[in-house]
Amino acid sequence: MNFASQDKNLAQARPLRDARAGDGLPRDEDPAGHEPGRGPEEHRARHRRRYAWIGTLASVVLFVISLGVLGKLVSTVTWADLRTAFLAATPEQVGLAIGLVVVSYLFLTCYDALALRQLKLKVPYRTTALASFTSYAVSFNLGFPLLTAGTVRYWIYSAQGLSPGRIAALTIVAGFTFWLGMGAVLGISLIREAEPLSHLTYTSVLFNQGLGVATLAAVLAYLAWVTVKRRSVKVRGWRLELPGLKLSLSQMLVGAGDVCAAAGVLYVLLPAGHGVSFETFVAIYVLAAMLGIASHAPGGLGVFEATVLLALSGLPRESVLGALLLFRVCYYLIPFVVALAALGAYEIAKRARLTPREAPDDDAAESDPTP
Repeated sequence: MNFASQDKNLAQARPLRDARAGDGLPRDEDPAGHEPGRGPEEHRARHRRRYAWIGTLASVVLFVISLGVLGKLVSTVTWADLRTAFLAATPEQVGLAIGLVVVSYLFLTCYDALALRQLKLKVPYRTTALASFTSYAVSFNLGFPLLTAGTVRYWIYSAQGLSPGRIAALTIVAGFTFWLGMGAVLGISLIREAEPLSHLTYTSVLFNQGLGVATLAAVLAYLAWVTVKRRSVKVRGWRLELPGLKLSLSQMLVGAGDVCAAAGVLYVLLPAGHGVSFETFVAIYVLAAMLGIASHAPGGLGVFEATVLLALSGLPRESVLGALLLFRVCYYLIPFVVALAALGAYEIAKRARLTPREAPDDDAAESDPTP
């Protein structure tokens, strides 16, 4: 969904050196087949690290401000009101929300599938689906994607012969899928729903349209950029070739499908008679998700809720907050539990497939009466 970009920190991982280079075993090369760069690239990396604290500070400030806004918004909501709103969802609403959660996570598995295709790696889809679903479900809830999603992905993909370098490359390509889809949906929604959004977000129609045009222009510019000739990016010295037009369009469609399905989960849980069109709500959802990503909080917790509550301030606050809590249960908690169960089953199945080593013939030696 919208939090796939949290995995971008994996790009910092370097391929491990094979300590047994002389044992004749094949070693996984870098994604582009080039040796890591030296010199100016390392200097630029050190320069970027010096100013990394600025982004961290901005994320902390955004998170603290959002928590303050959220606290003020919910200060008038009582526990009784919240409980009533939480339980107000009908079985039909919950069932439809669960169905859309399944659709969204199915799109997420396509993120990894497209990335593997770009890297020319053949991995069975069942393995891809398991790695993608579990890594996203775990990182959405726990945060720290370098440690959580990275560990889950390496745990599963390493059994298929993928090195840390290739797994990092896979994550980068998957991130492009997310941002292409997010940008396309946001740009179209802002242009088409500029007027309704202006009433909800207290912005001007021209501002919304201008932001939508700029966002859509950025997406189209990227597509044109990768169409003219083959493009590549360097990450910590590794050169990674970017997908061309055909695969980029596939990424954009997959990302857009994921975003719309995820937004649909919350949309169907909103109180009846809210009067907000789905296309308008998608734009609100994307903006809330992007702010949540910028905060680096697990699942955008606090920041996402504050943004949605502000945008839907015309609706009963306790009803919207109840829908947000139920959304957290459906989209985060339930997949998290399923992912933990799937990982446990995967580990048990993997151990069951291992052939035990043959025991030494001690028993035979003991039974042999030879003097």
